Amino acid sequence: MATIAGMFAERPRRPDVLSGTPRAHAVDRWIYVFTAASFIVFTLTGFIPDSLMKIAAVQSGERPPFPLVLHMHAVLMGSYLLLLLAQTWLMATGRCERHMRLGRLAMVLAPTLVVVGLILVPTIYYQTWNALQAAPPEAREKLRQVLLVRDDIMLLQLRIGFLFPLFTLIGLRARGRNAGLHKRMMILAVAMALPAAFDRITWIPSTMPISPLSPDLYTLLAVSPMFFWDVIRNRRIHEAYWIWLAVNLPFAFAVHGLWDTPWWHAAARQLMGV
Repeated sequence: MATIAGMFAERPRRPDVLSGTPRAHAVDRWIYVFTAASFIVFTLTGFIPDSLMKIAAVQSGERPPFPLVLHMHAVLMGSYLLLLLAQTWLMATGRCERHMRLGRLAMVLAPTLVVVGLILVPTIYYQTWNALQAAPPEAREKLRQVLLVRDDIMLLQLRIGFLFPLFTLIGLRARGRNAGLHKRMMILAVAMALPAAFDRITWIPSTMPISPLSPDLYTLLAVSPMFFWDVIRNRRIHEAYWIWLAVNLPFAFAVHGLWDTPWWHAAARQLMGV
């Protein structure tokens, strides 16, 4: 990971094109704020209704209480999204020194978020597994189907667990040496977690749980305003997107290829030790 990050961080920076109207310069600054804010909107749109529904199910005794690690994950993810928004806003308003000081939080929040996420995945999985073992016969088939979905969701979680810290590391290593790569990669790293939100927005078309295609397409849509503005302003595709795509594609092919296959379901059970 460090080798990949260093390879791109050490490259001489090709400056962005900054010619144009004052309005274009304003978009140059605020497109990143808009993207970070949109990530928060997507997350709240997906998780608030889903959380309210699950809270009601807990209160009615239809599901077990939320584990502590889930609350920790929610707080950390929310904090990281707010940090990303604050960082883009500070740069848009010219507060570079505050941006650099606040950026140290990412070095603590990002690894903590990954560790908590790695604990959360088996915790939620075991909740479903234990419920299946204790369920009456008439409820077992439904829980078996839920467990199969959990197997597949684990593929997305593993992808996030690897690529979010990798892209964050590339972004952090580029800090101070390649500002263009740094700011884009920090945003693209967070975009890796957006499928969790899109999967919970029930009123948009979805291929889930049959296929993970729709969350991937919505993630591309979420970063498209930043991408297309970059192409228009710089008349090229910035290296950050090439890195993001090149690293992402093998994982995407693996996720789609393994999705709902007997081999993966068996492998997932082995990974979880059940």
